[in-house]
Amino acid sequence: MRLVKVAAATLNQTPLDWDGNKANILAAMAAARVSGVSILCLPELCITGYGCEDAFLSPATRELALDLLEEVLPESDGLIVCLGLPLAYNKAVFNASCLVSNREILGFCAKRALAGDGIHYEPRWFKPWPAGTRVRTQIRDRMTMLGDVHFDCGGVRIGFEICEDAWIAQRPGAELALDAVDIILNPSASHFAFGKHEIRRRLVLEGARAFGVSYVYSNLLGNEAGRVIYDGDALIASAGTIMAQASRFNFGSFELVTATIDVDLTRTRYGVLTSFSPHVDDHARVSAPFTYPELAPSPARLLAQSWEGSPALKNEEFARAMALGLFDYLRKTRSAGFVVSLSGGADSSAVCALIWVMAGLACAELGLDGVRQKLAHVPGIENVASPRELVGLLLTTVYQATENSGEVTRRAAREVAEAVGAQHLELEVGALVHGYEELVAKALGRSLSWERDDLALQNIQARTRAPSVWMIANLTGKLLLSTSNRSEAAVGYATMDGDTAGGLSPIAGIDKAFIRRFLRWLETHGPEGLEPLPALKAVNDQAPTAELRPAGSLQTDETDLMPYDLLDAIERASIRDKRSPAEVFELMRVEFPAIEPAQLFAWLERFYRLFSRNQWKRERYAPSFHVDDANLDPKTWCRFPILSGGFERELEELRSKLREQGYLPKR
Repeated sequence: MRLVKVAAATLNQTPLDWDGNKANILAAMAAARVSGVSILCLPELCITGYGCEDAFLSPATRELALDLLEEVLPESDGLIVCLGLPLAYNKAVFNASCLVSNREILGFCAKRALAGDGIHYEPRWFKPWPAGTRVRTQIRDRMTMLGDVHFDCGGVRIGFEICEDAWIAQRPGAELALDAVDIILNPSASHFAFGKHEIRRRLVLEGARAFGVSYVYSNLLGNEAGRVIYDGDALIASAGTIMAQASRFNFGSFELVTATIDVDLTRTRYGVLTSFSPHVDDHARVSAPFTYPELAPSPARLLAQSWEGSPALKNEEFARAMALGLFDYLRKTRSAGFVVSLSGGADSSAVCALIWVMAGLACAELGLDGVRQKLAHVPGIENVASPRELVGLLLTTVYQATENSGEVTRRAAREVAEAVGAQHLELEVGALVHGYEELVAKALGRSLSWERDDLALQNIQARTRAPSVWMIANLTGKLLLSTSNRSEAAVGYATMDGDTAGGLSPIAGIDKAFIRRFLRWLETHGPEGLEPLPALKAVNDQAPTAELRPAGSLQTDETDLMPYDLLDAIERASIRDKRSPAEVFELMRVEFPAIEPAQLFAWLERFYRLFSRNQWKRERYAPSFHVDDANLDPKTWCRFPILSGGFERELEELRSKLREQGYLPKR
């Protein structure tokens, strides 16, 4: 047996936070040394942070990254460590991983497959390294290898797949297998999305099996740059088994998972395959001495949380991802807490509930002392003695009533605020609304009426609420959270500078139907380790309403728009899947057979027209958390022109077809 102890670390980095990133890297290296680890894999671009965006193109950023590499190098005694950073060569910038050991830089492997879909824009900053090429180049005062290289460290061969490299059909691992590599390191920055954990697990396990290696996969952790949340999810696989797995969504600065792997076992199992025909050319290999300590074998150990695999997995993932995202956003912006305009409806109640979940999970994992340390910038944090007191310190809720507000929503807002422990304020803003109405009516020389001025009279109520709640946020040093959801964003069912006001819009990437299901789950079950939140019943029993028209109008969101389940299904088919209006109509007829074709067409037409007209609103939304690999955020997922033809021709063709089929009246 040839036993080697390997480790994967998750790091909670921040773009361009040089000292903070260095501290996390050194802490992970120190923990690896204490654990007897020989080979440590750190995440992709861990020196700079992954989300530096156009700063990657700055020579100053790259020089500082090399400075940090030099500063970390002395701490690599007795370790083999990969460190990610941007690296310039021949006028181009590459996404590189540097392997260091015993105070020496062994070489740089450059990423071949760049992520350029969805939220990713790597091709804007980096160039893909051409497969099979390598150069000897000078980096500062050292001559070193750069490119498609692998390493022989004390007789153990190490290669790289860098994040996206493992997600493509022609994985570099296939070539590394032919070069008889023993261990593949995969430094990644793989964002959280629903269902992605299982895909990563399969990639790692299949990589280990197919390539006859031990596979070490590291990942980022937390809300790194503002919109994207990383769940950690480091994995180690060998000999057809997941040997170790990190916890997900943890609140620490880093986490280390380790496993002792048998190099001889993977060599033997792969060597007996008749399909294996090894390369015999060593031109791509960098060799360096390294002495491995004597070890005893260790069993595989899975560290997966007990909630994984449960029927409520999506609810658990959502609660934990949003809790971690909010905690890191609060910590990294150094805000004193959050302010939420709590209407008593589903969206604002969900945001408040997620802050309650954040407090409970953070205290359970870090302990009160750990939370106080992480949030030391918050005034009064030293006096917090429970999760409820933490919510009371961090969260201020504001119910702002007009004459169209009902007692049901007022009571629901009060009950939710009391249940989570928030500081709750109630403001009467009706006089302010009437003041604006009278001011404008006088200027126009006519009275305003609901028959003629419906939309403007609704919007002024939402906009009048914004200055007050902004003022409370300013006075308390807290971050105002917008409560708009993805379904509203799709059709512009939100008032700009009204209910969209805020510095962060955490649920803008989540559809309304899921939010309502999540609130039911939170009312009766809740995340593992926390109690349910029964006060949400007062919210869940209501039909969602903007509550902006007079009570006699019986206004609800779905009468204004369409059923939310249908709206979300149309949005997924048309925007995510890029299907034409005619194709979407046929799909919806199958999915919603109870809806009459004429009514279905009317709602479909409404969706397309509202979607097209409201791109300008989506461009102005506050940053949102990306937790679903389909999104309407134009900055991270869904690009669409502000001005467009609005699908007019496509809808007219569908309308004509439905007339011919007798579903719509003839002209």
